[in-house]
Amino acid sequence: MEDSAPRRSRAAFAGLVGVSQVLGLASVVLTGVWMGHFRGGFAWNGSKQEFNIHPLCMVLGLVFLHGDAILVYRVFHNEPKKNVKLLHGIIHLLALIMSIVGFVAVFDYHRAAKIPDMYSLHSWCGMTTLILFCLQWVMGLMFFLFPVASAWLRASYLPVHVFCGLALLVMSVGTSLLGITETLLFNIMPTYSKFTPEGVLANVLGILLVCFGLVLGHLMTREEYRRPPNPEEEALSVHFKTLTDGGSPTTP
Repeated sequence: MEDSAPRRSRAAFAGLVGVSQVLGLASVVLTGVWMGHFRGGFAWNGSKQEFNIHPLCMVLGLVFLHGDAILVYRVFHNEPKKNVKLLHGIIHLLALIMSIVGFVAVFDYHRAAKIPDMYSLHSWCGMTTLILFCLQWVMGLMFFLFPVASAWLRASYLPVHVFCGLALLVMSVGTSLLGITETLLFNIMPTYSKFTPEGVLANVLGILLVCFGLVLGHLMTREEYRRPPNPEEEALSVHFKTLTDGGSPTTP
């Protein structure tokens, strides 16, 4: 009977992780179907087909892979911390590469079509998100994966790093929603209100992205799903507690 609550918690966690993966993969697939079937497919030739690479790469990189990179600390909570850090960094690197490809594609298309850059709210939010994502990855690399900072600095930055990871996921989902709306208004504005198949599919995609973000947020903020402490994390906790209490932590 005493183990029933932890078992239920583990079962709920596994179920929610599964739901998050279904939502994330479905979002990527729907983006591919939207761009491939309704928008003419993909190419790298300065045409609208090159633009179609942009939403697919952004949903795959800044939303799905970014979310999964955050989730590895919950899923692999019994694996050595160093291995999980490495996996976290690699997935984030893949997300960064995909995002850069997506940005290059849209700028290349704009250049070929003589369309102005960086005038919409979507583009401002997207650029801000990408720049902060790059900064977050570099800071994580220097502070945690290949630390060059002292334990005192790592302890003070750790909660900021965790918060920024979730904040960037929220920004990525929000920017994606702006992009979906912008694309629909540019391409099917006269028929959008008539529940055309493309419009309905894009709306469903937006709902899936929101649900993916909500499930990830729930998994990352529930205390019972946290990774069990290990000596490294305990050291960081001690340093952070000393820091917040106004003391002067020592470097091990």
